[in-house]
Amino acid sequence: MLVLLPPSEGKATGAAGAPLDAGALSLPGLAASRAAVLEELVELCAADETKAQEVLGLSEGLKGEIAKNAGLRTAGTRPAGEIYTGVLYDALGLASLDAAARKRAERSLLVFSGLWGAVRIGDRIPSYRCSMGVKLPGLGALGAYWRAPMAEVMPAVAGEGLVLDLRSAAYATAWKPKGEVAGRTATVRVLQSKTVAGVEKRTVVSHFNKATKGRLVRDLLTAGLEPAGPAELVEALRGLGYAVEAEPPAKGGKAWAVDVIVTEL
Repeated sequence: MLVLLPPSEGKATGAAGAPLDAGALSLPGLAASRAAVLEELVELCAADETKAQEVLGLSEGLKGEIAKNAGLRTAGTRPAGEIYTGVLYDALGLASLDAAARKRAERSLLVFSGLWGAVRIGDRIPSYRCSMGVKLPGLGALGAYWRAPMAEVMPAVAGEGLVLDLRSAAYATAWKPKGEVAGRTATVRVLQSKTVAGVEKRTVVSHFNKATKGRLVRDLLTAGLEPAGPAELVEALRGLGYAVEAEPPAKGGKAWAVDVIVTEL
């Protein structure tokens, strides 16, 4: 099973580990592309704070992120699973997993990133600010930039089992499973169900969406479940107590659509 996750906008700071060793990151086929994004991001943030703020879409309160980016090559690092924070990662609770579940997490979780393309949770990276929606002056929109290198490496990374796609729309632009891989991919949407005047209404609510996705992954990891495909995923989630509705693709080469219905966090 391969689980595709979005990163978090906010990230842990204060890493005291050794500086970045780009050659030690997973998915070495992305090395050249990572180097190009890192170089442009560092140079942009070191040269022109006003332009960097505009390009990165930062508020006045987040201007400190620019200096952080300028120092990425010498900044301390920590495992990506500790760098990424926020609602999804709080619910996932990597730090409190037992040893067996942690090993499964290190093997199966892949976090997409505007800067790195994608990293595993054990990869040591510095804290940074660069979303997939950023358009760097020399490289263009990062979602489009990453498509070609990701298309080269991801089919092999996807292996032969389930691909559980929990990415947000911006990060899904960097790689879209195709062909045989798409057929064993499940894209998950979390819907909050409310009854208003006797009528059920379902909506996508960001907090519910992120928290439920984190909890869902944690439950699969702690139960030791690694579904072989989308149909098995649906059964596994139902067995874990989730209300799930699934829609198999109308034709081959398309991903399954899986809705998880929640009423409360």
